[in-house]
Amino acid sequence: MLDACAELVDEVGYEGLTTTLLAERAEVAIGSVYQFFPDKRAIVQALTLRTMESYLQRLDERFASDDLTHWWDGVDAAIDEYITMHRTTPGFRTLHFGDVVDLHLLDEQRDNNGVIADQLARVLTERFGVADLPDLRFHLEIGVEAADALIKLAFRWKPEGDERVLVEAKALIQEYLHRQVDAPAEVARAS
Repeated sequence: MLDACAELVDEVGYEGLTTTLLAERAEVAIGSVYQFFPDKRAIVQALTLRTMESYLQRLDERFASDDLTHWWDGVDAAIDEYITMHRTTPGFRTLHFGDVVDLHLLDEQRDNNGVIADQLARVLTERFGVADLPDLRFHLEIGVEAADALIKLAFRWKPEGDERVLVEAKALIQEYLHRQVDAPAEVARAS
């Protein structure tokens, strides 16, 4: 049912998605849909959670490689995976991490990009030894918001993603985070 949901949101958008359409596409009785999901929001939430898990798994695989030697390689990998999912994962271009449905779809307390920033902070501190300074998550959340907006812009301009915008997005995020992550860490080490 989740695969059918992903296909449908690409075709008709979230607003056009109905449980009846989903049942028809998944070739199941409408009662089967309601057996697992009370409404379309719950279906989309399940799809979003599956997509988030896939994204984090892909990041873990990328971060496990020896090719990534510095934290900004990890940030680039996170951006690259996000772009790849836009291009290849059904439903992702429409739903992203659920912001179309609800800014708090992944967590009632934090907005969706805040959850992504928390996950990125965890990986950067564990894998790359980035100092977990008080403002790290704040700066990562700003970076995630900016990257998200620019990547969405790239895919509005061109269906495959405008490469110039994507390159600029990565450069902008890397420069911003370099100033916010490396500089405070160097000051903390000097103290």
